[in-house]
Amino acid sequence: MVTSFRLPPQSWAIAPAAVTGWGGPCHHVRRHFYELAQGGAAPIASEALTRIAALYRIEGEIRGRSAEERRAVRQQRSLPLVEALQAWLRQKLSLISQKTKLAEAIRYALWRWAGLCLFLEDGRIEIDNNVVERSIRPLALTRKNALFAGSDGGAGHWAVLASLIESCKLLGVEPHAYLGDVITRIVNGHPQTRLDELMPWGYPVMRQLQVVA
Repeated sequence: MVTSFRLPPQSWAIAPAAVTGWGGPCHHVRRHFYELAQGGAAPIASEALTRIAALYRIEGEIRGRSAEERRAVRQQRSLPLVEALQAWLRQKLSLISQKTKLAEAIRYALWRWAGLCLFLEDGRIEIDNNVVERSIRPLALTRKNALFAGSDGGAGHWAVLASLIESCKLLGVEPHAYLGDVITRIVNGHPQTRLDELMPWGYPVMRQLQVVA
């Protein structure tokens, strides 16, 4: 029976680090300065945005390259910019009132500096986690529906299915075709000792899957 075929907890749509590419908080840091700049003349906030934009330009140039290449470019080009940005932020913070929104934005950035710098040391990591946040937005928008799962077990199954679908989207695998293929293979007796073959990251992006009507 299909219902007796259970994925082990460690396999529940948790992709390897090289696939997930979890990112840092740079976009949240940027948002605080952006809101200040939108409110009127804000030269320090605008300068912060310009400096952060330089980092994103580098990321745009190396997108799609190997993790090793990305790390090398970041160490050579991004690291000096990040170090200069930190020193500049500390300097500006010492010159302004500590009760202002600008001071809050600068402190927010400095308090999260270790996380912001993670992408410099690992080419698999993105400068921000926008990709992940976009992928979970559909789940957040439909979470009220999950309240009617019927039971804790049903909610758990819904979460596994939702995670698999969003993992497919991240990897470029068509979710409907993927699920149809996996269910067909389970019904046909796919051995539980080879569950890794059924994970989304085990499916090549351009693989032709048989869609089950």
